[in-house]
Amino acid sequence: MPLVNIADIITPAAMTGRPVGAFNVVQLEHAEAIVAGAERAQAPVVLQISENCARYHGALAPIGAATLAVARVATVPVAVHLDHATTADLVREAVRLGFGSVMYDASALGHDANIAATRDVTGWCHRHDVWVEAELGEIGGKDGVHAPGVRTDPADAAAYVQATGVDALAVAVGSSHAMLTRDAVLDLDLIAEIHAAVPVPLVLHGSSGVPDTTLTAAARRGMTKINLATHLNKVFTTAIRDHLTREQHTADPRAYGATGRAALSNEVTRLLTKVLV
Repeated sequence: MPLVNIADIITPAAMTGRPVGAFNVVQLEHAEAIVAGAERAQAPVVLQISENCARYHGALAPIGAATLAVARVATVPVAVHLDHATTADLVREAVRLGFGSVMYDASALGHDANIAATRDVTGWCHRHDVWVEAELGEIGGKDGVHAPGVRTDPADAAAYVQATGVDALAVAVGSSHAMLTRDAVLDLDLIAEIHAAVPVPLVLHGSSGVPDTTLTAAARRGMTKINLATHLNKVFTTAIRDHLTREQHTADPRAYGATGRAALSNEVTRLLTKVLV
């Protein structure tokens, strides 16, 4: 199935209540593994490339072009999404490359500046048929600004969506970015309240720190897009570390890279068939 726009995945998911897995790509092996795992699960998937990832590769184009190429030959619907972009220039570059959606992160700005900047980026993206995700205030920017106790107010969230015109909203309900343990406690009642108040799909950032059972419960309360990065990186890195411990004379990166890719792919399949349901 060819590369699709994220709306083709998110819209039916929001209508049926089934969540969508949105998994971050760090290198080519990640993209290959995520798609292979989604194909085994026979489920759509979103491949996300963050601003930090683009910086790691020196530019968005190399990893973006490779990820788009993987998506185009997938046998399940795959969308390629720009994650946590903090500049309009990076958003425009992603659109030129062929990304169908972006997450524009103006959460570091004051409330009024956030609205103004997000509204401008959203207007430009919509003129180019590009879907936009955003977040309101300090609700989980790329450096992990989920402060203890910070939560999204449902009325504020609804007003923000109306003012900016965004297509999806990331909300603060108890998760945090880059967690290495899976013990975050989500406010499930708040998720349901925001879902009732906000007319666009909700996105959970920092999902790597959330236990499986809570991710499932969050989806049933109204979370549509579930972002995962750190958890999958842990799976990938652990498999490679174990391989190199066993095979200490390994020199060919394809040997341990394939091990990490297989482990990551299996975990994607598990998440899409057992957790995000």
